[in-house]
Amino acid sequence: MLQDIPTPTRQETRACVLETERLSLRRPTLADVKAIARLANDRRIAEMTRRLPHPYLEDDAAAFVSTLADAGGETVFVIERDHQPVGMVGVDWRDAESPELGYWLGVEHWGRGYATEAARAVIDYTFEEFSVDHLMSGARVANPASRNILEKCGFQWSGVQLHRFEALGSSTPVDCFRLNRTVWSSLKHWGDATRR
Repeated sequence: MLQDIPTPTRQETRACVLETERLSLRRPTLADVKAIARLANDRRIAEMTRRLPHPYLEDDAAAFVSTLADAGGETVFVIERDHQPVGMVGVDWRDAESPELGYWLGVEHWGRGYATEAARAVIDYTFEEFSVDHLMSGARVANPASRNILEKCGFQWSGVQLHRFEALGSSTPVDCFRLNRTVWSSLKHWGDATRR
């Protein structure tokens, strides 16, 4: 197991921009507040995301972005397609020994593979930049689309737990997943080999 796991600093993630085939991922700013609130203010998203309240207002988005600027507890990216925000993805470092991948997309962007593409970019960034040997993630049992995203990224199911969802005001079963660095490395190597 790797030791002395550093959490990312504001400086390390502030200037970082990740580019994928169709997407650009960058640090959210206060200029993104309206777009974040517009996208996130949908019960279908909030009910599948543990920490999003519903309704999700501009004040909520502004508080979230401000919190990111003040603390290093999360590495968060706005997902953009053609310079327009479509969702968010990131890693929660509050438990440094089990950092957790999370993501959401605006409903109008579901079903296009954006979440998988963005998640892969953040997984790659995390394993390249930080000394962690695994990432955790979860999907509500009632959310097979999110489970599919995690499985496409190489996450392996590790059990079911109850987690509290703010928008629901209660706890609900969540499928828990884990991705080891060695599994990710093997998947990347295999993917690179098949593209040759």
